[in-house]
Amino acid sequence: MIIGGFAAQAQAQSNVTIYGLVDAGLVGERGGAAGSVTKVTSGIGGQSRLGFRGTEDLGGGLSAIFTLETGLKVDDGSLDNANSALFNRQSFVGLKSKEAGTLTIGRQYTMLYNAMSQVADPFGAGYAGSIKNLFPAAGANTRTSNALVYASPSVEGFSAEGLYSLGEQAGSSTAGRQFGFGLNYANGPLNARLVYNNRNNDTAASGATPAKLQDSGRNTLFAINYDFQVVKAYFAYGADKGVNSAALPVANAYGYAVAPKASVDSNDLLIGVQVPVAPSGTIMASYIRKNDKTVNNQDADQWALGYLHSLSKRTGMYVAYAKIKNKNGAGYTVGNNNEAGSGDKAFNVGIRHAF
Repeated sequence: MIIGGFAAQAQAQSNVTIYGLVDAGLVGERGGAAGSVTKVTSGIGGQSRLGFRGTEDLGGGLSAIFTLETGLKVDDGSLDNANSALFNRQSFVGLKSKEAGTLTIGRQYTMLYNAMSQVADPFGAGYAGSIKNLFPAAGANTRTSNALVYASPSVEGFSAEGLYSLGEQAGSSTAGRQFGFGLNYANGPLNARLVYNNRNNDTAASGATPAKLQDSGRNTLFAINYDFQVVKAYFAYGADKGVNSAALPVANAYGYAVAPKASVDSNDLLIGVQVPVAPSGTIMASYIRKNDKTVNNQDADQWALGYLHSLSKRTGMYVAYAKIKNKNGAGYTVGNNNEAGSGDKAFNVGIRHAF
């Protein structure tokens, strides 16, 4: 009876959820030095994953929360893990208050990536039309470790977020550090975010103490969408300055004699739509432009079209196509949520199931 009473009390106060996404399909890529590539791959629309999310009610409107999430590959059953980290996608713990907001510590998404995937892109940063093909959403711009993140409560639709990630390099308090903030508005059909991300590229070994401004990558992004019911419209504009502010997804995918150079001064533009068709279908379309403002003028444009058909609330099938036009030796590729791609054209067809 005593053990049963404690178990009932723990169940009432705590909750742990196992969740995930299983996404796999067929990808065809053309136009790169690798030639025609056709493959079965995982994480096309969204990276396949397994996660654990928990909360404990501490009383007085305060809760303890945690998330542990690992990526996996459905095509071969392996972990999507290039650095031997088990929970490579997310791993954090924190406190959440209805009045004071949320503070979390660990490996987490940046405000920059959340704005791209949740607000800016009708493809949700996935499929062939992913915003990541031209907008700066690689590496530490997606997630960062050793991070403290604060998110305020929403007041009349307005909220704010702040992130500080420690570089943790001996001999320097600034090398490798990253910080960002975001201002958000969500009310009815309107969703908008203005975010800034600053990433220091110095290492302690280079003796860069303190970090210098020209060694940092700075990204500013405004993203907005509005649901008109018959169509959901998307718009995003970004400014990228500094080293690693707009890294190329693939170093030299086209085998140029002179390899493309990552821009250190560029602007990004996205215009897109989602159009509901019938009770369970959605058409996705977007146009993205990368404007390289350096003397190299390595611009690129992407057109993309996709269709998602929901078989249930958790299961859907999809098809997507995108094409990039590179200019002046630019080297951007058509990838998807999990892969950078190998050429300037790509086609996807697949299925995804969330649990």
